[in-house]
Amino acid sequence: MAFTDDLEPVAEPIWTSILDHPAVTELGDGTLDEDVFRYWVKQDYVYLVEYGRLFALGAAKSPDLQRMSTFATLLDETINTEMDLHRSYAAAFGIDETELEATEPSPTTRAYTDFLIRVAAMGTFGDLVAALLPCMWGFNETGRRLADRGRPDHEQYAAWIDMYAGEDFTELTTWCKGLLDDVAADATDAERERYTHLFRRSAQYEYRFWDAAWRREEWGV
Repeated sequence: MAFTDDLEPVAEPIWTSILDHPAVTELGDGTLDEDVFRYWVKQDYVYLVEYGRLFALGAAKSPDLQRMSTFATLLDETINTEMDLHRSYAAAFGIDETELEATEPSPTTRAYTDFLIRVAAMGTFGDLVAALLPCMWGFNETGRRLADRGRPDHEQYAAWIDMYAGEDFTELTTWCKGLLDDVAADATDAERERYTHLFRRSAQYEYRFWDAAWRREEWGV
């Protein structure tokens, strides 16, 4: 059995909790308050900057040229393509580039990205992949399951669902799952246990990222 099959019982309750969160439920039916989504878009932009660093560290820690090339490609696509698309998408909600760049990371965004970068910098290549996977897997599951419920009338929300349920993002998720399966195949029991812990923590942060947007979380002081 593949290691990611073993992760299913860990992942499924978290994916279900994400789908049941009112931010995601209302995104799926097109009724989500756009102020909540604007908050999410701005925080996701901040997140993508740090996600790019994660790919850079993945390239640096890759054990072979093929994986190094893949991570380098993901870095390039993230900072030169996906972030441009994100700016265009944000503009549809009245958020210009200056506002995006000035976004202060929320406590949850800061905690999540600091966790990812710490794991990537101090851990092994396998640790990095385990922490990386929940973002891809979680968004793909969310997009696909919302798509199965039917596309909302809200054009931008429907576009979000289409993107994460789409073939390109599904292929990326499948690649990352396969990468973790490959790494875990030669891992010790202790390493696989650590991968599971890191995967669970990242997945929990995925839930909290939605919850922070719903609450429009601020630092408070």
